[in-house]
Amino acid sequence: MPLVSQADRLPQRAVDTAEIPEIVISVRDSDRKPLPYYRVAPDVYFLYGNIAEVDRKNRGFNGNAGFVVTDEGVVVIDSLGTPKLGRRLIATVRKVTDKPIKYLILTHNHPDHSYGAVAFRRLPGVRIIGHVGTLEYLDSDNFPASVAFRRRILTLDMKGFKGVKPDILVGGEIYSHTNFTLGGKTFAVYNADHHHSFGDLVVHQVEDRVLWISDLAFNNRSTFMGDGHSGAALEAIDWMRRTFPDTRLMIPGHGSAQTPPFQMVEKTYRYIKRLRDEMRSAVESGQDMESAVRQSDFADWHETPLYHENHKKNANFIYREMEQEVYFGK
Repeated sequence: MPLVSQADRLPQRAVDTAEIPEIVISVRDSDRKPLPYYRVAPDVYFLYGNIAEVDRKNRGFNGNAGFVVTDEGVVVIDSLGTPKLGRRLIATVRKVTDKPIKYLILTHNHPDHSYGAVAFRRLPGVRIIGHVGTLEYLDSDNFPASVAFRRRILTLDMKGFKGVKPDILVGGEIYSHTNFTLGGKTFAVYNADHHHSFGDLVVHQVEDRVLWISDLAFNNRSTFMGDGHSGAALEAIDWMRRTFPDTRLMIPGHGSAQTPPFQMVEKTYRYIKRLRDEMRSAVESGQDMESAVRQSDFADWHETPLYHENHKKNANFIYREMEQEVYFGK
């Protein structure tokens, strides 16, 4: 059962559920107030974020995070969307255990997953792990634009924000990994290419067979291509299927966790492939991008949260990819 506030509407569970949370975040909430959380496996705790775009109601709590407690300390996966939420995530860990936080793994650079990292930077002894693409993101035009937007709508929550460079960078060959062990638990951190952002990680709890997939697949909502690559997303999903066939629990960056057969993965794959096929056909037939995007409509997705906010953006993004593939090769 989650930690419940009277203002919140929370699912009774966070695994294999179609229920979505509605968690109201107040700017007046104390930094030491824990966020709602679920125990989804032995020693594994999950924060199930709102299914929504960032706004003043959710105050940036529109993505998931979690943590794993070991005998020697805690591993946190993702930091949520503002410094204030990062501090409240730390308070949530403290609600569960007094063991020290040893690692923070940032699965990718998007603000809903990484802008709370500065709160962890201020803790003694924490090592932050991130994709090497994080450095490119911090040097890109996307970064100041994103920070300015969040500061405009979430001024107090963003107080003290700074971009965080990871202590340990994961890169190299695609699908290679870096391992570390803490308290008898092995964590394998994989370079999953740039399917959704400037660089994406997948985290495998080896002995527990728990897989943190970040935004490689979405649950309880529509896919968002971000600034990755749709072809890389399909390849990464194929890789994930091959590499982790015995996974017991899969935890996405958005939506509830799942046990096999992981329908969210198949649904995400089918959506991306369908949109790629549609946009490729449009490019090959000479249809211009504006009309191709305008006409793209997946009626069977209309009831899926955030479809109407994301689908045209995805179509625009993938049309441009298909132009590159059709005219210049992959």
